[in-house]
Amino acid sequence: MEAATFPSATSRMLTLKSRSNSSSLFPIPSASYSLHFLRSKPAGEALKFETSRSFSVRASASGDGVVTLLDYGAGNVRSVRNAIRYLGFNIKDVQTPEDIMNARRLIFPGVGAFAAAMDVLNRRGMAEALCSYIEQDRPFLGICLGLQLLFESSEENGPVKGLGLIPGIVGRFDSSKGYNVPHIGWNALQITEDSDILDDIGNRHVYFVHSYRAMPSDDNKDWISSTCNYGDKFIASVKRGNVHAVQFHPEKSGAVGLSILRRFLYPNNELTKKPVQGKASKLAKRVIACLDVRTNDKGDLVVTKGDQYDVREHTEDNEVRNLGKPVELAGQYYKDGADEVSFLNITGFRDFPLGDLPMLQVLRYTSENVFVPLTVGGGIRDFTDGNGRYYSSLEVASEYFRSGADKVSIGSDAVYAAEEFLKTGEKTGKSSLEQISRVYGNQAVVVSIDPRRVYVKDPDTVKFKTIPVRYPGPNGEKYAWYQCTVNGGREGRPIGAYELAKAIEELGAGEILLNCIDCDGQGKGFDIDLVKLISDAVSIPVIASSGAGAAEHFSEVFNQTNASAALAAGIFHRKEVSIQSVKEHLSEAGIEVRI
Repeated sequence: MEAATFPSATSRMLTLKSRSNSSSLFPIPSASYSLHFLRSKPAGEALKFETSRSFSVRASASGDGVVTLLDYGAGNVRSVRNAIRYLGFNIKDVQTPEDIMNARRLIFPGVGAFAAAMDVLNRRGMAEALCSYIEQDRPFLGICLGLQLLFESSEENGPVKGLGLIPGIVGRFDSSKGYNVPHIGWNALQITEDSDILDDIGNRHVYFVHSYRAMPSDDNKDWISSTCNYGDKFIASVKRGNVHAVQFHPEKSGAVGLSILRRFLYPNNELTKKPVQGKASKLAKRVIACLDVRTNDKGDLVVTKGDQYDVREHTEDNEVRNLGKPVELAGQYYKDGADEVSFLNITGFRDFPLGDLPMLQVLRYTSENVFVPLTVGGGIRDFTDGNGRYYSSLEVASEYFRSGADKVSIGSDAVYAAEEFLKTGEKTGKSSLEQISRVYGNQAVVVSIDPRRVYVKDPDTVKFKTIPVRYPGPNGEKYAWYQCTVNGGREGRPIGAYELAKAIEELGAGEILLNCIDCDGQGKGFDIDLVKLISDAVSIPVIASSGAGAAEHFSEVFNQTNASAALAAGIFHRKEVSIQSVKEHLSEAGIEVRI
């Protein structure tokens, strides 16, 4: 392969200074924990998953089985680490600019906001080293923000100057064209002939989650290795010589994504069979598996499922309904084709989240072998402990991200923030939504809405958005509004689901998980009236939840509303309906899904 040439490579002067406190630049959380009740084997016996032994042997035999990782401390980089290790490589973390220059191969999994990332790179002397490394045409893979930072500047909280290696400005998607922003989900690529690391994709979907993108132009066309269509055609990946970068997340794109990482790590080896050919053509509708996790009366962490939020069996013992172990079930749903896995810690409102080590360990174990997005919710809020120490919701969310979460789901705290915002009309910048989205981007923040129907005869008698309902109320009422609740549905609040959805979009939410207490556990289908109301009201993606009992319920909600995804729990846990059968049904109904 010919070496790439870069403008200004000869003119750039680089001075790299050692830092005495380098060990604190990029703190990596420890993963040396044990959690025996998560395992199906006896205590002390290791978890057993399929591993990639052949790749490990190859990497070690070459004497060069090390990947240098530039982790600047924002977002979920654990998944990239796990994918690299899964493919048989060890990891060396960048601590100083010299570590960049000494790397044999460098991966930059940029996560979060453009301005925050550039600030860290500049303050720590990494920007110049990174530019010099890339200009020398050395093996590099940028992921998501790791692609965007290569461009001249970004409009995100800006303009903010980037590394300036590729001509172009990173701008926001235009939601006025009827497309939800952020762009979240599995989409198709249009690949150029000389794509190298993309050769094994085989026309299958890859996973995107972003609000900003770079556009093709005459000035950057020589860099582009693939594009993607979402409202407009944007740059999905770039390549020049040994330098690669992708806007999507290979570490979250299942087997397809692992093939991309494998191609980068083994550029001269034919390690894979002929790729399975897919039929990806556009953004797919997502099928999400949800696991409600809590401790049972014996102290074991179990997956449970409620009937209108009641998770206890109606027996003499009144025990917590136990449907399996969270790590095992998550791994099985990944193999079954779930597009995402969502954990809801339903004891989160009782305990301090940073002390909730079992849930953090669930994420750590799950992310070792599950390479699709993971969302976690429950107890993400500001907190002051018994000693008077204050923790912001940002610190709490950061702990979840470091443990393997890609998105955090906020419930009750979002309701309180929205009520205050609607009351004052002002953004304080202190709410959990604002804090987390400012650092990690709004695509990392999901708001879980838990409403219940309130039937009314006359819509003019209430101040909340009411709609005509397809099924009349108990006294023949033809209208209803949806009252939001907090604390696991136990307390109603003076705010409607419509009003809440509009407010939290303004405050920085990137996605809505829309539940319905009335439909929960009933198996009669999603609340179409509710899902249509909310998905038509906002320009961020909406996930339909509560009530799925058959594959047909998924096609119903996708055909009759603008929902981007649909979530189910009990029917998957009890094996009444499989994820595969849902996707086969949707495909037969003409709805694009990831197969």
